[in-house]
Amino acid sequence: MSESMQPVESFTKVESIFVRHRNCLLLRGQFTPIYTDYYLHLMEHKIRHSNDLDAQLKDLLAVFTLHLTARPWAETIAWTVNQRAPRVNFFVTGSSTFENVTGRLFTKDVKEPATSLLFSQTTVSGQEPRTTSVELSSNDPIQWIEHYYAQSEQRPAKCFRLDDENYVLIAAQPGYDEEWFGELDAKKVAAITEDEQTKVLETRKFGFACGCSKERIVSTLGAWKEKPGELFQGEDTITVNCPRCGAHYPVTPDDLT
Repeated sequence: MSESMQPVESFTKVESIFVRHRNCLLLRGQFTPIYTDYYLHLMEHKIRHSNDLDAQLKDLLAVFTLHLTARPWAETIAWTVNQRAPRVNFFVTGSSTFENVTGRLFTKDVKEPATSLLFSQTTVSGQEPRTTSVELSSNDPIQWIEHYYAQSEQRPAKCFRLDDENYVLIAAQPGYDEEWFGELDAKKVAAITEDEQTKVLETRKFGFACGCSKERIVSTLGAWKEKPGELFQGEDTITVNCPRCGAHYPVTPDDLT
């Protein structure tokens, strides 16, 4: 079968690889499957983004998924980036347990912060959520995750956007080779598994999926059951958006009964 005839995977496979003698963790994945489902989602719900914001959200989905793979399986993580200019909020969330990531943009009624900020919330069942925040100095998600690792994870990391929608995150571990790490560039990172002694620790699979539905959205409107007039204000139908992925759901008064 020719390369052009190869079947496209329905998920993005992310490998977690230990680089021996360098004491670094390498995360890598090819994100065409996630991007394909992301664009199908936008088409289904008639959502349009500017090219610049679309590229940022795609990058953020990729680097966030790599970070999710570096973390324990039980964690559900959500990141919100409140960007100062252009004024927009990015939101991404995901779970290794459910093998999903999703995200969206908020461009309306966004307050202008004094500086761009990344907020991270990590949730494990039965425990209180952990939250952190870091200031950002650029509009590049590649730099966001590197800055997040330096400030929140307390260890250096480098992230690379490679050809054909491949992304790599390499995070330092205790006792890492600082000189080697400092000299890493995209070309060297792409060849690490050929040039260095490595061991694949695990592989995780992710798809772009939220898990929302009209039934779940309606269930969040329970407080309006006794006062539907205030919610609908004379309209036969209103549209309610999923806060996680931006999906649009038409809701009628009958749906609340």
